[in-house]
Amino acid sequence: MADHQPTQNQISIDLSEEIAEGIYANLAIISHSQSEFVVDFIRMMPNVPKAKVKSRIVLTPMHAKRLMRALADNIKKYENQFGVINDSGQPPMPPMNFNTPKAQA
Repeated sequence: MADHQPTQNQISIDLSEEIAEGIYANLAIISHSQSEFVVDFIRMMPNVPKAKVKSRIVLTPMHAKRLMRALADNIKKYENQFGVINDSGQPPMPPMNFNTPKAQA
């Protein structure tokens, strides 16, 4: 387990090996109420009509806005280092069939 020792004005964060491995998701669905934002991270597989939510994160509106700003900042840093992320021509949602041929009987 990773253990980061706090310095002044910082907190200690434990990261278990299981969580450190991460979960792959290729779709996120965001919904909200007056008091919270819910982000469902989903993994879609080719030619499988049913997708599975792999993780759900619930945030306060203030933390959702902080996350949005942190993502924007990190995308800017990424693009400065590796070049612009090309997302032009992509549909708003991934295609359900991943452009693979349909099976025939």
